[in-house]
Amino acid sequence: MAEVQVPDANTRLPVSVLTGFLGSGKTTLLSRLLRHPGMANTAVVINEFGEVGLDHMLVEKSGEDTILLNSGCLCCTIRGDLIDTLRSLFVRRAKGEIPEFDRLVIETTGLADPAPILHTLISDPVLAARYRLDGVISTVDGVNGAMQLDNHYESVKQAAVADRLLVTKGDIAGEDDIKDLMERLQTLNPAAPIYPVQNGEIDPSTLFNCGLFDPAKKMPDVAKWLQEEAYAEREDRHAEHEHGHAHHHDTNRHDDSIRAFCLTYDKPLNWEGFVTWIEALIAVHGESLLRVKGILNVDETDQPVVIHGVQHVFHPPTLLEFWPDDDRRSRIVMITRDLNRKPVEQMFLAFVAGDSEVQS
Repeated sequence: MAEVQVPDANTRLPVSVLTGFLGSGKTTLLSRLLRHPGMANTAVVINEFGEVGLDHMLVEKSGEDTILLNSGCLCCTIRGDLIDTLRSLFVRRAKGEIPEFDRLVIETTGLADPAPILHTLISDPVLAARYRLDGVISTVDGVNGAMQLDNHYESVKQAAVADRLLVTKGDIAGEDDIKDLMERLQTLNPAAPIYPVQNGEIDPSTLFNCGLFDPAKKMPDVAKWLQEEAYAEREDRHAEHEHGHAHHHDTNRHDDSIRAFCLTYDKPLNWEGFVTWIEALIAVHGESLLRVKGILNVDETDQPVVIHGVQHVFHPPTLLEFWPDDDRRSRIVMITRDLNRKPVEQMFLAFVAGDSEVQS
């Protein structure tokens, strides 16, 4: 990730990844979304048509693996490799063989970890030139979610990397249970908005445009994307717990090992030093880096550099045209597992900041 690249967000199609633990309501949600007129000009890649009950919504058959729905949404089933499916969709769109679509949703049934899909989007050069990640949407079971978070680390990871969290089954879950679950999710992932959902009913517009580039504003929305204040508040709450105030420890809770924090640095950074630091961090703690986002002020340019990664998978760094406001500090927000702020900060000081201090 040594080179800084100019973004081409206006020419690449936004991709939303829909994930969630088994039985958390992804299929119900997707079935409802496909009926919604707000899904017009959207292509949805799923594992099987039959899983989401599309028969009564079928308008015309575009091919054995593609159908067009009343909502104007194009639905495609994965045939073989995901790379081949996504490449084929784009080529057929360009040739006019299927209706033109403006966004893509990938449903991850059978994949507990969204990281492989993110890696596919980033690492394949053909896909990376045509698609960009808009965000990760994760469903959490309103009835069984707390138990799944306790017993299955995959569920914790899905919640930690999400840009939108949907708590499902609110119609059959207890009100207090939903409230407790939402509070727990907010602690896990302080920046992600959390929406209670019943029977899969939610406006698609709530789920989209959660990435750095907001098409409505025609420019990057760094503040909304970074949400550094939420991380600072989470750190303050965690510090109180560490000092014995209202701390409850349950050895069966996987999310006890999750940390969310923000590194802030006032002076311009050396880019090569930063690259060395992040590559060393990935090499040593890659599996623990659940989510990393940041905006950097580097010596080599007056323009801000944006970084974004999930575990060991990092998007190519992006060079923005201008700073969004007068704040020129470098800010890096992180969600980690079994990795505290201190060793991360120490590595940062050694590689990037010299003998200067990182702000809290």
